[in-house]
Amino acid sequence: MNSKKNNKFKNSFKIRETKLSAGLIPISIICAAAIGLFILYPLIHNPAQKTSTAACPSISAKQAILMDAATGEVLYERNATSKAYPASTTKIMTALLTIETVEELDSDLTQKVKIPAEAVGVEGSSIYLAPEESVSIEDLLYGLMLRSGNDAATALAIIIGGNQENFIDMMNVRAKEIGCTNTHFLNPSGLFDEGHYTTAADMALIAQTAMKNETFKKIAAAETWEASRDPDKYNYFYNKNKVVHQYEGGNGIKIGYTKASGRTLVASAERNGKQLICVVMGAPDWFNDSYKLMDYGFSLK
Repeated sequence: MNSKKNNKFKNSFKIRETKLSAGLIPISIICAAAIGLFILYPLIHNPAQKTSTAACPSISAKQAILMDAATGEVLYERNATSKAYPASTTKIMTALLTIETVEELDSDLTQKVKIPAEAVGVEGSSIYLAPEESVSIEDLLYGLMLRSGNDAATALAIIIGGNQENFIDMMNVRAKEIGCTNTHFLNPSGLFDEGHYTTAADMALIAQTAMKNETFKKIAAAETWEASRDPDKYNYFYNKNKVVHQYEGGNGIKIGYTKASGRTLVASAERNGKQLICVVMGAPDWFNDSYKLMDYGFSLK
């Protein structure tokens, strides 16, 4: 009798054990499935997730940033908030302020202005302005952006600001309005000064704002320009920015170089309705750096 009871107890225990084990199998499967979904969820449900057909490029630049101009999304960056020296990419702000001021005054870029004596013989690249020469603001802007004339930058600063000091104040105020957090201008041309600095991220913001202005965009994209100065003057401006000559969809913006600041380039290009802005600073291989980064940006899906 006791033997029967023991067998019944053992059989009952085996049944309960089997039921318990069977219950654990689906629980383990559910746990594994939950972990899998947790890992895959961001990939499945994040529409902003980017995929690329190109590897993230190797570049020479000390500081760099690649931005989607329409959204402001940063697609690549390297030391983008580190202090750097803009050289002649400073002239992006000089041109933007000039155009915005003329537009605010409901004036005309073709109006001619007298060249102040202080703008003549300025150090560095030049469009060879003469004292009291009558030149249109439009020609000065093209000379500024294509030829990178430091004399054109000085002339526009004095004409627009009343004097260089006022114009430089305007530059710094506008930079803050745009959202720059580590930029300080001391001149309108980009001649080197320890106190004249910016970052790749700030320059991208300035470029993004400038390229929204159709007049600026047209000037920055020009391959050449023929000024309407006297025939004996320097009238043919060829854009030093190779991006507009070499790169598919290239439409701007500005190069800059001094021995102390190194090579700096703010580049832009548009393909299939997608506009990119690329900034490389302290970049020995400046154009190839920009081309690699923009190729990478256009490959993102």
